[in-house]
Amino acid sequence: MRRVVLIVNPYSSGVTMRRVAEVTSALSRRAEVVMRQTEAKGHAVELAAAAAEDADALVVFSGDGTYNEAINGAAGKLPFGFVPGGGASVFPRALGLPRDPVAAAVRAGEALDAGRALSIGLGRVNGRLFCFSAGIGFDAEAVRRIDRRGRDLDGRRAGNAAFAATVVGILFEARLRMPAQLTVEGYGRAACLFVANGRPYTYAGPLAVTIAADADFGGGLDFAAPREISPAAVPALAVKGIRGTLRTDARVLSGHDLDGFEVRCDRPLPLQADGEDLGDVTEASFSAERDALQVLV
Repeated sequence: MRRVVLIVNPYSSGVTMRRVAEVTSALSRRAEVVMRQTEAKGHAVELAAAAAEDADALVVFSGDGTYNEAINGAAGKLPFGFVPGGGASVFPRALGLPRDPVAAAVRAGEALDAGRALSIGLGRVNGRLFCFSAGIGFDAEAVRRIDRRGRDLDGRRAGNAAFAATVVGILFEARLRMPAQLTVEGYGRAACLFVANGRPYTYAGPLAVTIAADADFGGGLDFAAPREISPAAVPALAVKGIRGTLRTDARVLSGHDLDGFEVRCDRPLPLQADGEDLGDVTEASFSAERDALQVLV
C-alpha cells in the first residue's frame, strides 16, 4: 500500500481537528497516511525533506506559506497534493482544486491511485522556490505589515479583509504616489515589481487578482512593474491588475515566459514570495524552474 505523509499546519485559518480527521480519512481510502504537524516557522521544510526519504507522496493541508516551505524541502523528489486550509489558499485554487478540504483530499487520493500527476514549473528568487507569486516593494510591504499585526488567540494570521485594508492604507499613506526605486535589468526603471509563475497572482476574497493573464504554470516567469504610481494612474492600474492586462499599459514594464531576470533596488526594499516576507533586498535574481513539481490533480 502506498505511503502518504500529510503535513498539517494547525494554525492555518481553515484547519480544525475535525477537518484534519476528515482529510486523513479521505486519504486513507487510497494509502497509508502518516500525519505530521508543523510546530514553528520553517518546520515544514524539514518535515517535507524527511517525507521524501520514504513516502510515495506528500499532501499539505495548510495555507500558502506552508506550501512554500514544503516545496522548498522536497520539490522534485515526490508528488505533492495541496489541500486548502488557509484564508486564501491561492495555489490550490489556481490549480483548479476544490476549495473544500475533503473534496481536495479525495482528488489527491484518486490521482495518486491512478498514478496521475501534472508537471508544473516553480519560480525561484535568491535561491528560494515559490509556487505562484513574488514581489518587491508594494505587495511585499503589505505582507510585512500583516505579519506585524501578529496572530489572534488561536494563533491564526489576519485574513483577506485585513490584507485589503492594509493595501489601501499603504496607497493612501504614500498619497497614491510611488516613484521609480528599482531597475529591472534590460527593461528599465520601476516603482515596484510583481512576478507571476501562474495565474491568478492572488485572491482578494472571491476576486481573482490576475496581474499577468498570460502567465502559465507550464511556462516561465511573467512580471509587471509600473514605472511609477501616481494618483491619476491608480484607478486604471488597479483595474488592469485585476484583469491581468497590465502589460498592455505603456506605463508598465513587463516580461513574459522568461527563464530569468535580475533586479537592482536603489535602497533595501521588502521581498515576498507566496505571501511570505523574505526580508529586505537590494538585489534579486529571479529564475524559472520548469517541470520542477509533480502535482496530484
